[in-house]
Amino acid sequence: MSVKKEAAVAIKNIHKEFILPQSKNSTFKQTVVNIVKKNKKVTQKVLDGISFEIDKGDFFGIVGRNGSGKSTLLKLIAGVYTPTAGEIQINGGLTPFIELGVGFNPELSGRDNVYLNGALLGFNRKQMDSMYNEIVDFAELQPFMDQKLKNYSSGMQVRLAFSIAIKAKNEILIFDEVLAVGDEAFQRKCLDVFDDYKAIGQTVILVTHDMATVKKFCNRAALINEGKVTKIGNPIEVANEYSRLNQIAIDAQTGKKQQVSEESAKKPNIFLSLTKYGVKANSFAVNDIADLKITWDSDIVADRLLVDLYKKSGEQVSNFISSREGIKTLIGKNSVELQMTLNLAPGSYYYSLGLWTKDFKRKLTSVSPVGEFTVTKDYSRAPHEFAGTTLIEHKWKSS
Repeated sequence: MSVKKEAAVAIKNIHKEFILPQSKNSTFKQTVVNIVKKNKKVTQKVLDGISFEIDKGDFFGIVGRNGSGKSTLLKLIAGVYTPTAGEIQINGGLTPFIELGVGFNPELSGRDNVYLNGALLGFNRKQMDSMYNEIVDFAELQPFMDQKLKNYSSGMQVRLAFSIAIKAKNEILIFDEVLAVGDEAFQRKCLDVFDDYKAIGQTVILVTHDMATVKKFCNRAALINEGKVTKIGNPIEVANEYSRLNQIAIDAQTGKKQQVSEESAKKPNIFLSLTKYGVKANSFAVNDIADLKITWDSDIVADRLLVDLYKKSGEQVSNFISSREGIKTLIGKNSVELQMTLNLAPGSYYYSLGLWTKDFKRKLTSVSPVGEFTVTKDYSRAPHEFAGTTLIEHKWKSS
């Protein structure tokens, strides 16, 4: 019989609305006119009946596309906003790291801002004295602590804010897109801290667009879409559902661009169709199979077709040659299909092609780039994550 854990945060039927005026009062006259006219206002509904609990010891992920309401929810939990309706219960001290610059005064020094933030979090000066050196050491900002904060770069500010958040220890920690800023070394430091939190059972609420981080650290997660919780529980399932929604949006956004690529491909009498499971697509998950169908006018008598694949940054990933890979000649044909397993790291890719005579003696026509696609951070169809561009087939042996 499982014992129910104690809730660290209980979110009960939360609604949040913002009232948006239709007209701006830029002058005194405009203000008077709008009062007389009873300036109409629009209600923007951001959260619509959100309910769930975060248990003590949870490393809880909250994911959702931009505009879904997740950052508003964090600000409600942190007490920055009050809900329009519903209730949030917090059981324990809470440290929020939800927005760069909140609680900072740019006219004060880094040192003074450490003590100011500590006071806002409920710590007295003696407690902050005991934490100060650890905070500065972690942030690696010793030479800059007596400079005004307005002279700090955004990366320096976020390092200082994150250091305060993790060293000014509390029962519940909230992080909003902490990995979206800072350099690679700082991000690695953050991940090391997350490893420690997971090991000791620290209660953490994490908002991120990085699904690999959700899958690695979170034991539970929730997906928010259009102000509602649409999936909650297993972090891998939640992350995969987020990736699916994101992929739909990517397809919609890049559809016009792909259409332009196809139109440009038709000029040299070539037509392209990139599909996934028989449906036209421009975005794929890691290890998805992409089908590229290429058709050309019958008056082009080609012996072979060459397709080159590149990262968006310009590095060549691979190439495919019909005569090398199973089709001796294309003479008498005017279409071919290339099926690719996209064992590729997440990112943007493009491809070019050329139709050639036998032995590559003459190029009949070519297009570069002819099309592009995106590989998303969805590893649900792959048993691995990437460091690099592709996973090389390999075997280990031990003597």
